[in-house]
Amino acid sequence: MLKLYAMFLTLIFLVELVAAIVGFVFRHEIKNSFKNNYEKALKQYNSTGDYRSHAVDKIQSTLHCCGVTDYRDWTDTNYYSEKGFPKSCCKREDCTPQRDPDKVNNEGCFIKVMTIIESEMGVVAGISFGVACFQDI
Repeated sequence: MLKLYAMFLTLIFLVELVAAIVGFVFRHEIKNSFKNNYEKALKQYNSTGDYRSHAVDKIQSTLHCCGVTDYRDWTDTNYYSEKGFPKSCCKREDCTPQRDPDKVNNEGCFIKVMTIIESEMGVVAGISFGVACFQDI
């Protein structure tokens, strides 16, 4: 029974190791996938509160950014042609940006999200390695 337990722990360790390697190797595909999905969420954005629109608002208001690469990404959307920029793009909380680019954040969200992910990658890798190694003890 003890040998079976040891084999099971080794198998779990190998699966975690393979997952880490795959994540590292395909990190560029993960970036591209995030960018494409974020662009798609911008195109389909509406103020009725579907989960994608809510995610876009949360990212933009938390990171103080607007659009994918910059605020001009919004100009190609149906939402912008109807209502202008969303409130989550505002530099201040009490603004109604409509179509005034001076009232919105200039920096795009993609770079900010990727910077955060890359800066925290070492912490995540360290914790994952620690958990993987110490479960075999």
